[in-house]
Amino acid sequence: MSRSSIDVGRTAVLVIDMQNDFVAEGAPLEFPEGRRVLPAIRKTLDAARARDMAVVYTAHVHRPGGADMGIHRDLYPPVAAGKALVDGERGARIYPELAPRPGEPVIKKHRYNSFYATDLEIVLRGLGVETVVLTGMTTECCVLGTARGALERGFRSLVISDACASCDYPDLGFGAMSADEMHRAALRVMALTSSELLGVDEFLSRLP
Repeated sequence: MSRSSIDVGRTAVLVIDMQNDFVAEGAPLEFPEGRRVLPAIRKTLDAARARDMAVVYTAHVHRPGGADMGIHRDLYPPVAAGKALVDGERGARIYPELAPRPGEPVIKKHRYNSFYATDLEIVLRGLGVETVVLTGMTTECCVLGTARGALERGFRSLVISDACASCDYPDLGFGAMSADEMHRAALRVMALTSSELLGVDEFLSRLP
C-alpha cells in the first residue's frame, strides 16, 4: 500500500476492546501485554485528537444472562459465568487511562469483528471515513477480525503494530505460542491479506 501522508479528515483511529476486564491487574480475562501498549495507544490518540481526527472505541460486551454469547460461552469460562464483559458493569468499560472523550463513540460488539452486527460502518460513513487506524487487542482476534471486516466493506486499514497486543497460547495440539509469536503471526497475516502495518512513530511522521 501507499506510504503517502494520512488524510486526517478521512481517517479514524479505532481503539479496540481496551476494557478493564482485559487490561486491569487481576481482571478475569487479564492480558498483561495490554498494559504494555498503553503508551503507544495514548501517543496515537494524542496525535489524532490534536488534528481533529475521528476517534472511535469498541467494547466487547454481553447482555446479563448471556443471550448474545453464542460460542463465546464455550470458549471463555469467565464470560459464560457472567463474571466478565457484562454490559453495564465496570469490567466492560474502557480502561481509565484511555477513557473516551465526550463525543467519541463507543461501539458495543458481541464478536471479534467490530463491524459484525454493530453500527460501526454507519458511524464511519457518517464521519466521511475511508481509512481506519487499528489499535488495541488482541492482535490475532479482534484486531485481525476488524481488519478483515474493514476490507470486506471497502475501508483501508492501517495497523499500528506497537499499539496492539496478543497473549500467550497454550499447546492445543499444534504447539504453544508466546504472546510475541502470536502477535507477529497475526501481523504477517494482516500485512498479506488486509492491511498496511506501521509503528506509532511512522504513523506520527505521516500526519500533516
